[in-house]
Amino acid sequence: MRSYKIITDSTTDLPKDYALKQDLEIIPICYSFEGKVFGVEEELSSKDFFDRMRNGLMPTTMAANPQMVEQILSKYLDEGFDVLYIAFSSGLSGSYNVAAMVGETLKEKYQGAKIYVIDSLCASLGEGLIVHKALKLKAEGKTIDEVVAWLEENKLNICHQFTVDDLFHLHRGGRVSKAAAIVGTIISIKPILHVDNEGKLVPQDKVRGRKRALTALVDNMGKSIGSFKDKNDTVFISHGDCEEDAEFVGILIKERFGIKDVFISILGPTIGAHTGPGLVALFFMGETR
Repeated sequence: MRSYKIITDSTTDLPKDYALKQDLEIIPICYSFEGKVFGVEEELSSKDFFDRMRNGLMPTTMAANPQMVEQILSKYLDEGFDVLYIAFSSGLSGSYNVAAMVGETLKEKYQGAKIYVIDSLCASLGEGLIVHKALKLKAEGKTIDEVVAWLEENKLNICHQFTVDDLFHLHRGGRVSKAAAIVGTIISIKPILHVDNEGKLVPQDKVRGRKRALTALVDNMGKSIGSFKDKNDTVFISHGDCEEDAEFVGILIKERFGIKDVFISILGPTIGAHTGPGLVALFFMGETR
């Protein structure tokens, strides 16, 4: 049986030290500020990224680069590995379609190899969570086919709950109207959003006040978790440069559900460009998204 390599993209928001420890290959997804591209040769720290947004600069995001995807997949195929690429949600980006097209092309060249490209239908650390699950299955000795089967069966059980602190970034992305952003800001309305079964970011609810919004994320987890209550050994939380708020949510989860392992990491540029600083997002396994 051939060994296999799990590959994903930087929209997982998994830290570099995690990737190194897990032998995970992460393909960078680039972004730009005022025409200058970041993500490969030069990167901004997460704080610098969000500080630029706070100062009024708006980034532009990109899909995966097909040449880079082909180069990295080919490297492992040349070394005799099969490859499993877990891609950013097709409902939010063209990156999956790029990777799938590259994968089909490579199948013609490497006819003895297994090449899988999976549409995770997940974003940020939701994508990170499903990659984390795949890595655990691999470590347990599961074959590439067994991991792919698990991913396809369970990816819609990766739940995303998040809130933002600034409605105007959602307005830029077409999620709320300008009028709603203005009125909502005045009366301190905080939206609760989730990722649906098509992998798209959609509004779910709205509450008044930041603390209520953060608590609502955990309340919604209680409504969605169902039979997965005892299967969430790890819960992931990402944040847009507001770590204290993320830790507040983590404490609530530990108290309410008895989950000991809460993984917190800062939001990356692809999602951060559309939500801005102040996002807090919660990711877990549940019966319904």
